[in-house]
Amino acid sequence: MKTTTTFIFLFCLNLAFAQSYTSFFTGDTTDVSTDPQFGILLAGGATDNDNAMTWFLNRANGGDVLIIRASGADGYNDYLFSDLGVTVNSVETIRFEDASASQDPYVLQQIANAEAIFIAGGDQAVYVDYWKDTEVETLLNAHVNIKQATVGGTSAGMAILGGHYFSADNGTVYSDPALADPFNAQMTIGHQDFLMLPFLHDVITDTHYDDPDRRGRHLAFLSRIYADGYPMALGIACNEYVATVIDENGVAWAYGEWPEYEEYVYFLRHGCQDELIPENCESGQPLTWNQNEQAILACRINATLDGTNLFSLTDWMTWNGGDWQEWWVQDGTPTFDEVSFGPTCPLQPVTNVDDLKRSSFNLMPSPADDFLLVRTLADELNKAWSITDIHGNSIAAGVLKDTSFRIDTSDWAAGTYFFKSNDVVQRLIVVH
Repeated sequence: MKTTTTFIFLFCLNLAFAQSYTSFFTGDTTDVSTDPQFGILLAGGATDNDNAMTWFLNRANGGDVLIIRASGADGYNDYLFSDLGVTVNSVETIRFEDASASQDPYVLQQIANAEAIFIAGGDQAVYVDYWKDTEVETLLNAHVNIKQATVGGTSAGMAILGGHYFSADNGTVYSDPALADPFNAQMTIGHQDFLMLPFLHDVITDTHYDDPDRRGRHLAFLSRIYADGYPMALGIACNEYVATVIDENGVAWAYGEWPEYEEYVYFLRHGCQDELIPENCESGQPLTWNQNEQAILACRINATLDGTNLFSLTDWMTWNGGDWQEWWVQDGTPTFDEVSFGPTCPLQPVTNVDDLKRSSFNLMPSPADDFLLVRTLADELNKAWSITDIHGNSIAAGVLKDTSFRIDTSDWAAGTYFFKSNDVVQRLIVVH
C-alpha cells in the first residue's frame, strides 16, 4: 500500500509539472534574423505540394521556420529542413499540449522570432480555443501585418486563415445539412475576430474540396456571412492535393498536378446582380440563394506543377488558366453550372477588399458590435487617439497607454466611424 501511494503521488506530481508544449527541433538553435518576404500559403489538406512548400521556404530567406500544431509530431522537420533543397537556419515544430502553452514564454519567443510560420492540420476548434484572444493571436497577426513575413496552413490550419472562419466548435458540418439549415448547431462561424491577414479580410476558406464535396457547405458559409450583417462574403477553396500561394501583390498562384488530375483552386465571389444577400437564409429553413441563377460566380483555376495559373485578389476578376461556374441554391438544393469561357455577365471589381495595409494599428472585429479591440506597436505608445463619427463629432478619445485595449461600442449607433492617431486614419463600422 505504501508503494502504491508513493506511485500515485509521483504520477500526480509529474502531471502537475508537465510541460504545456512539446518541441521538435532541427537545425541551428541560435536564432538568426533575416529579411523575410510577405506571403500566404493555403493548402487543401492531403499530401503537401513540394513546389508550393518550396515557395514558402524561399520566403523565409534563410531564416527560422516554425510549425505549430496541437496533434501529430515532427513530420515536417526533415521535409522542410533538407528534403526540398532550400537552405533555412532551422525548422522547429511546437505541439501545443494544452491551452496554457499560449502563455509560455518560450513558445511566444519562437513565434516572434520565426521568419515563416506554418499551421499544420488537426482540429480548428482546438486552434481557436487555444489561440484566439491570446498573445499567440497577437503574434501571428504581427508576423504577417508588421513583420511582413509568410504564414501558411493546411486543412484545419488553412481553415482559420480567413477573416471569417468555420470554427467547428460543435464538430464538422456536411453540405446537405448546411444547406437545409444554415443556422444548424454545427454551423459555427467566426467573424473577423481572430487572424486578420491581408487580402483575406472578407474571405472564408474551405479545404478537402473534392473529398467529400464541400461546395454546398461553402455556399452556406457565405450565406451566413451576409445574413450575419457583413457587407462582403468571398471564398477560397482548395482540392485536397492542391495549394495556392498569395504574393505581396495579391496574386494567388495555383499549384497541383492538373491536367493529370482534376486539381483546382476555387475563388468564389458574387455575381453581377445588384442584390448580394440570399433571398432566404433563416434558422430552421432551407437556404435559397438564387439571384437569377448567379448568386455566386466561382472561378476554377487549374492547379499546375509550375503554378503559373493565377487569380487576382485585388479585384477578384483578373484570372488566367481556368474557367467560371455559376452557383446557386433553391430550397436547399444547389446547382453548380459550368460556364465554358468566362462569366456570362460583365464583372465589376469587388469593392471592400482589404489591400496590403502596413498600418501600425489593427482594429478588430470589423464590423464591430459590442466592443472594438485596438492593437498597436510599442512605438505608438503615449500618442493621442480619437474616434469620430462621419460628421466629425467626437465619440471617444484617449492616450495610447497599452499595446492592446478594448473600447466599449455597445451603446454606439450603427454606422461608420474613424479612428485617428497622428497621421493615421482608419475607417471602422459598427453594427448591432
